[in-house]
Amino acid sequence: MTASFPGHDMSRRQLLRLAGAAGLFAGIGLSASACAGPTGLPGEDTLTLALNRSLVSLDNKLNQFDAAVTVQRAVREGLTAIGPEITPIPMLAESFVMLSPTRWKATLRKGVTYSDGRPVEIKDVSTALQMYREVQGSFVAGFFPEFPRITALDERSFYLDSKAPIPILDALMALILITPAADNKPEELQTGVGTGPYTVESFNRGAGTYQLLRNETYWGTAPAVQRVNVRFLPEESSRVIALRSGEVDVIDSISPNSMEQLSGLPGVTIETASSLRMNQIFYNFRKPSSHPLSDVRVREALSFAIDGQALVHDVLIDSVEQAQGVTPASLFGHAKTGDFVYDPAKAKSLLKDLGVSDLKLKIIWETGEFPSDTAIMEALVQMFGDIGVRTELQQFEPGGNILQWRQGKEGDWDLLGNGFSSPTGLAITMLQGMYAGTPEKEKTRDTYQGYVNQAVAAKIGLAAAEVDEAKREAYLKEAQQAAWDTWPCAWAFVPKSILARRNRVQTLSLSAANSYPLSHIGLEA
Repeated sequence: MTASFPGHDMSRRQLLRLAGAAGLFAGIGLSASACAGPTGLPGEDTLTLALNRSLVSLDNKLNQFDAAVTVQRAVREGLTAIGPEITPIPMLAESFVMLSPTRWKATLRKGVTYSDGRPVEIKDVSTALQMYREVQGSFVAGFFPEFPRITALDERSFYLDSKAPIPILDALMALILITPAADNKPEELQTGVGTGPYTVESFNRGAGTYQLLRNETYWGTAPAVQRVNVRFLPEESSRVIALRSGEVDVIDSISPNSMEQLSGLPGVTIETASSLRMNQIFYNFRKPSSHPLSDVRVREALSFAIDGQALVHDVLIDSVEQAQGVTPASLFGHAKTGDFVYDPAKAKSLLKDLGVSDLKLKIIWETGEFPSDTAIMEALVQMFGDIGVRTELQQFEPGGNILQWRQGKEGDWDLLGNGFSSPTGLAITMLQGMYAGTPEKEKTRDTYQGYVNQAVAAKIGLAAAEVDEAKREAYLKEAQQAAWDTWPCAWAFVPKSILARRNRVQTLSLSAANSYPLSHIGLEA
């Protein structure tokens, strides 16, 4: 489902004021949402979460928005996990060791079973790697320069071999969720069992609701909370009301305006963390060579039209930072490569020199992609309008078909409002997922918005395969500069992770990955 937005005949100052007041408008609409919402408070031993995006699956082959990680990892686990220090920690593997640049050895934790009693076996790992490799449009596959081969040594130990070195394989394997081989398929699984601290008691995929029950046979420390209810409340105003009334215990991904509303309220605490995510207005790289956006000089010129500092201060209330490269500064291996500069006169002059006139852009995005998304898009309409570029907005509701649009299967577009995280906390993972596209991957639409640049991909490949940390850092800097020089996006910013919780929720540790382990949470009596 989509909604179109025509351009607005409104001054930029007026527009920014309007955007800044978005939280107030959201508050006005609360009463209607509250009447329509569910009633009843969570039980003493039940934790209720309200997510801003629909959790369509507890698998992550195709999708993994930030908040989903919290729930997915409560049911399914990997050989490793990214720990609170944003480094790999052992999970289903009791050890995971690099023996040589192209060989790792792993040993499964003894006696671990799925919630239905089946043991975790090596063939489950090899099948999982195969399924993640074969699924089309995979979120995870793009992070792997290649998938390793499994060779069993005994019932619990095995080698993972690759043609080229994969020095970060211990971090990448945290993204591969292990499922019994007999149940796994090259698709996003809707059912199935896992080894996590919770099992799925019931769910409604269409509504995005899940009821989780404590796994009484969990191999690790048993969670303190017996039940977890997961709800999908797309309207931020509804989430805020639900939290204030005590209907839900935790709401995620809140906007700066909501944070201000909730700060200081009795019984409510705001949690913030740095972010591993980059939000951006990314170009469509599937344009024909004759299209203006295929010219890097046009893409750079359009970036001068965007007043990024105004967006940061007036719309996002200083809760984000304007990007200075193609990865967030919070990632290991980040390199500063440049700045976004606001100079509309220069933008107009460059476009004129390039012979670009009567340009019209279509911007698409999914609701909830980042806080204040609609306000930002409407501001862009005005900013591009100031340099004579007409703009059309098309907003997709969660659960709609934006994936098909992004893959170029449904309709044409020019700019995408999107976010991308590095779930390993490493810059190389983000580079691999966004900028290492190949012609072969593009045939199946497994590139990031059609981005295929062999020179950039080659530099990323050097960084991905370098075992020596000092050399890898140097390669990473070259790769990020090469990607930046192609002007892949018109503007980008790095948000903070922000959520709000009721004070009865104890020991919630929000990580930079915008997730938190459910098994560590306790509820105040």
